Amino acid sequence: MNYQEIIDQTTVFVQEKLTGAEGGHDWFHIQRVFSSAKQIAKGENANELVVSLGALLHDIADAKFHDGDETVGPIIAKEFLDSIKVEKEIVDHVIHIINNISFKNSLLNDGPAKFDSKELQIVQDADRLDAMGAIGIARAFNYGGFKNREMYNPKIEPKLNMTKEEYKKSAAPTINHFYEKLLLLQNKMNTTTGKKMAEERHNYMLNFLNQFYKEWKGES
Repeated sequence: MNYQEIIDQTTVFVQEKLTGAEGGHDWFHIQRVFSSAKQIAKGENANELVVSLGALLHDIADAKFHDGDETVGPIIAKEFLDSIKVEKEIVDHVIHIINNISFKNSLLNDGPAKFDSKELQIVQDADRLDAMGAIGIARAFNYGGFKNREMYNPKIEPKLNMTKEEYKKSAAPTINHFYEKLLLLQNKMNTTTGKKMAEERHNYMLNFLNQFYKEWKGES
């Protein structure tokens, strides 16, 4: 099976699997990450198939929608890739990406992953880009509404330097999420292209917050 056949089958699988998913973690999120990953990968010495499959399958079963169980996604992805006879080395690499891509795992205090790769860096950058800028803002408020959280509460301060478990259990207002994650992403980008793409999106979020606070106070 060639590259395009594998990607086509994976695309159909992911689209079907994510039917009815929360709007910030649906097929269109995957599609954007896939597109950004391919753009970032240009000029990088990376395995195109690993990058593509990592992007397509990275959120096949986000733990936050599975009672925090981080094993569901890797299991589903591996079963699918094995079913279409993708070679073991590729499957293992894609599973590694799924296991290590998330922001919350960057909060662990046990150092970097034992095995890092350019492919993981590329897909991670693409996923983080989709949490920034106009799309990132829309996704944040969509998820906040999905969880019935406050948009903003001046009495609840953002909690910085959270552990992974604290981050997973957080039910803070959506505005806090900007300080607890979204505004931190620019400095966590791995690739040169990712860093350049993140700059505009980061500034857009800062401008949004300035306008938000003005309107909150009735000043604009």
